[in-house]
Amino acid sequence: MSSPVSATTAAHDALERRQAARLLLAAPVLTAHRHPGDLALVRRHAPALRSVFSRMLGYQLVTESSFARLVKTPAGGDTPARHTTTAGFAPQTSALFCLACAALLAPGTGEQVLISSFIEQIRADAATAGIALDDSQAQRRQLVTAIGLLIDWGVLTETDGTLTGWSERHEEALLSIHRPLLPHLLARPLGEIGRLEDLWAAPGPASEEPRRSLRRKLVENPLVRREDLSEPERDVLSRERNDLARLLEEHFGLLLEVRAEGALAYAGDGPASDIEFPGPGTVRQAALLLIDALLQRDGPPSQPLGPSPGLRCTWPEVDAALGELAAAHGRAWSSLHTGDPDRLRSDVVRLLTAMSLAGADEEGLVLHPAAARYRPVVRASAPTRAAARLTAERPESAALFGDTWTTATENAS
Repeated sequence: MSSPVSATTAAHDALERRQAARLLLAAPVLTAHRHPGDLALVRRHAPALRSVFSRMLGYQLVTESSFARLVKTPAGGDTPARHTTTAGFAPQTSALFCLACAALLAPGTGEQVLISSFIEQIRADAATAGIALDDSQAQRRQLVTAIGLLIDWGVLTETDGTLTGWSERHEEALLSIHRPLLPHLLARPLGEIGRLEDLWAAPGPASEEPRRSLRRKLVENPLVRREDLSEPERDVLSRERNDLARLLEEHFGLLLEVRAEGALAYAGDGPASDIEFPGPGTVRQAALLLIDALLQRDGPPSQPLGPSPGLRCTWPEVDAALGELAAAHGRAWSSLHTGDPDRLRSDVVRLLTAMSLAGADEEGLVLHPAAARYRPVVRASAPTRAAARLTAERPESAALFGDTWTTATENAS
């Protein structure tokens, strides 16, 4: 029989492995410079994590003394494993990113590089490749985005000066290169990359096993819509739901929730996503309050996006709701958004679609029934009941569209 001490140690190790696995899912590149504690945790459990990621998800984990890199494969079909750091990458930006990677590997490049020299090398390589670059503001923003991702992922470190200083004031900056990580940054050689998604996802097998692809979709997405599942995946979700829930909780600490419209896997003991929502900041607060404002509209739900149920809201309705919210909260919100309604709407919609809580088309926004999980509820404070605040509740039954998804999640105002 195992002793109480060994049992406690085993339980602690299992908890750490689940935490480390979720860290890697949210941030597939961890470096000693930016994430020393997280990297130490991953390296401590690297053998077990490599086995779990390979068996459960078909992912490859590379660990070295100064970094950890989780190489993901597509979540199923043509859908890549999501990573929000790259959300909004235009084809031109992805081309600049590839050129930046190539420039760092150019002969004669040392351990540090001036940002002006780095940019010159990118422009020279672009000219050689027949890619037209100019010095316009839009082109500069794309360069900043591409180089900023290399900084975010730890390939580059701002040693003296900043990328922002170069972008806004043409100030020089010295960048240090973390060379050991660079060969592992992309999931495949540059010559094999034909589209943006290929940058981050390793090629998957021609015929994917539905259990594995379903697990990938559940751990990578805030919400998996039922219509986005293949028929074999829906069959696995229906027939093997209990086994699936056990495996997700055992290896990743994720709790599985299944409803008529889809499924989600969420962590009960900490964050599990690279998207913070609800949370602080103008965009997150506006998105949370917009959900409530739109759900208070009169009228029955519709089915505007194929078989998925949802609540259609026209763009004028969305703009009117956001305008009212901006007027009410303008003093607390960023002037960059309150002074630019188009930017506010664009950023809010991008957040809601990234969370799979909404879809957008030319006519308007379509809220998924799961959005009701995040609906704030006004509750009077005891004993005077004079002060009301936005808070979270777990109602036993608060269905938005009949007996479907209920508002049952923790929330924050």
